[in-house]
Order: sequence, then structure tokens, then C-alpha cells
Amino acid sequence: MGYFSKFLGITAALMLMSVTVAGAAEKDPLKPRVPADQMSDAKAMKNPVASTPESIAKGKALFEGKGTCFNCHGKEGKGDGPAGAILDPSPRDFTNCKFHKKRKDGELFWVIKNGSAGTGMVSLIPAAITEEEAWAIINYERSFCKGE
Repeated sequence: MGYFSKFLGITAALMLMSVTVAGAAEKDPLKPRVPADQMSDAKAMKNPVASTPESIAKGKALFEGKGTCFNCHGKEGKGDGPAGAILDPSPRDFTNCKFHKKRKDGELFWVIKNGSAGTGMVSLIPAAITEEEAWAIINYERSFCKGE
């Protein structure tokens, strides 16, 4: 077997291994992502952008556009986006209403601003979006919860 054939075989084996690990379910979807020493400040932050049809529409445009959130969280917010498929744990599922009841807007903002250690979530402020845009995205993320 030539070098190229061995290379292809090894590459295929590695890809297969990564597929079996990829998309591992979130271990505890209700676990906070904000460090304990910063939690009270995060919880105290209030969303200055009212949740209106206009802000939700703006949040959707940002989620699916320059915020690039859909790449990991999926267009329907289920945590099943194409880039999220290789993450362990998988991205947050924003359709989980229990998650929304447990987390304050300030906590979500903190994660968008600072990223989330141990996950694929990176800081998006100010590299990709502004603070005001993050709040609009949070309004949109909240709209994924359709019941409970």
C-alpha cells in the first residue's frame, strides 16, 4: 500500500472516530455557564432591549447573520447547527423551556460576551456583535421556547 493510500485510510479512520464522538449531548442543560464568583452580577444585569416583535426580528437577523449563532445552535435553536455537530458538549438547545426558566438574561449576556469554558462557545462581543445586538439576540433566543 502506498503512502497516499495509507494517508487516506488513516484520515478516514480519524473522521469516523470524530463522527462517533461528535455531537455529544449536553451533559447538564440546566448547568450555569457563569463562574460562581460572577453569578450575582450576571443575574443582576437587566436586558435594556425590550422584547418586542421588532427586537425579536432584529435578534433573528443577527442570530442567522453576523452573530453566526445558527452555525452551532441551528436555525431553529435546537443546538443542531452544522458547526455544532462536532462539539462536545453540544451547543445549548434554546427550545428547552426549562433552560429559559432557570437562566436570567444577564447570564445569557455574560456567556455571549465572555464565552463558556469547556464548550465551543466563544466570546462574540465586541469581535462579532455589539452589546445591544447581544440583547436582541437574547430576546430572539427566548422566542424558541414555545410552551411549558
